[in-house]
Amino acid sequence: MNGPEGDLIDIRYDWNKVEIPSSLKEFEKRWATRNNPLDYSGVWRFRELLPFAPEDQIVTIGEGQTRLQQNDGVAKYAGINPGNLFLQYEGMNPSGSFKDNGMTAASTHAKMVGAKVTACASTGNTSASLAIYGGTTGLFNVVVFVGSGKIAYGKLSQALDYGAATLQIEGDFDDALMQVRRVCDEAGIYLCNSVNPFRLEGQKSIMYRVLEGLNWEVPDWIVVPGGNLGNSSAFGKAFIELKELGLIDRMPRLAIINASGASTLSKLYNEHGLSWNDGEPDLKLVADYFQKMDEEDGRACTIASAIEINRPVNLLKSLRTLDACDGVVRDVSDELILDAKAQVGRFGFGCEPASGASVAGAKLLREQGIIAPSDRVACILTGHQLKDPNATVAYHSGNHQALDRTGPVEPHFGNAPISVANDFSAIMDVINNLPSL
Repeated sequence: MNGPEGDLIDIRYDWNKVEIPSSLKEFEKRWATRNNPLDYSGVWRFRELLPFAPEDQIVTIGEGQTRLQQNDGVAKYAGINPGNLFLQYEGMNPSGSFKDNGMTAASTHAKMVGAKVTACASTGNTSASLAIYGGTTGLFNVVVFVGSGKIAYGKLSQALDYGAATLQIEGDFDDALMQVRRVCDEAGIYLCNSVNPFRLEGQKSIMYRVLEGLNWEVPDWIVVPGGNLGNSSAFGKAFIELKELGLIDRMPRLAIINASGASTLSKLYNEHGLSWNDGEPDLKLVADYFQKMDEEDGRACTIASAIEINRPVNLLKSLRTLDACDGVVRDVSDELILDAKAQVGRFGFGCEPASGASVAGAKLLREQGIIAPSDRVACILTGHQLKDPNATVAYHSGNHQALDRTGPVEPHFGNAPISVANDFSAIMDVINNLPSL
């Protein structure tokens, strides 16, 4: 598969050589054998659906202990009927984000080929995930490339704590990715960004767990943040394969939600008509778009740092997903992202800003009449709240200067701390006047 930045490899299997269960429900048997590390893993208990690794080569640290959660409070906010909106909270992974689903697979392949050094470019979550796999297993030295000022401290602290050599590039994520790809090619280092197709194989498992949470029934909609488009590409591949194998009887629709300050896919897909085109997308259109972006020094800018990417490496693979899943692409402002994030937190699931994009997108699509109130919708929450606590505190404190990345942000659901004198009577006055009491 040709990509705008070179060739991207796709993993294809000869399913005739794989012993595939006759029903997805058969995977439930592994719930009873969770003392086996491979069955405990929420990725590798589905190993027949990503059959590239011998079992004795698999690298796992207990990733994928996440489940689909029905949330009627968020459903009401999004305009969806009670019982029909679900949150897939990937913040419960060991490094606190969905990246561990892919990194266990990439680390496994790195072990298979004898790699001793692994590397990635990152807005934060990828570096944290790669670093924890290197630190926990001791199999690899890890080098991570981050952009200057383009990483949340919660994420940077993980890479530093887990022992990764951290190179801060003067530039953004796109610059860091360009450099790490060149370095890995020149030095023979194993690259763990989502240009690596084994990363996407692991990320397919998020959809297996969504189906598991719905008693193996396909939802009407999957809504996922955009960014580098690895998740959306992996999700489409998962459903295409499951349909080909006869393990599902229909495809869900899928919505990719970008921040308005990082809207490459939306502009190309919605405004310029870029499409999958039976595997022959218009590469000149893409090249011309990126050339103009370079000429204008176009940079992504959003409070949702995890999706602050203007050159998504999996752009073309995401087109395949949009084609297979009758997909849509939308942009949402930072204000809508942070409002949705606050509502997710209000109803029990603290998430990073990028995760708020999925709920904001579901709300927007409902308002546009594309999602019906009776549709069953699964929104992917990509990372834990503590990945970027500064954004959360700034939102609730009304710190506009910290929030205004692409335009004014008015916190509609702020919950600022209340200043009170160190006096019992004053404290009781505040307590007695709290609206929730």
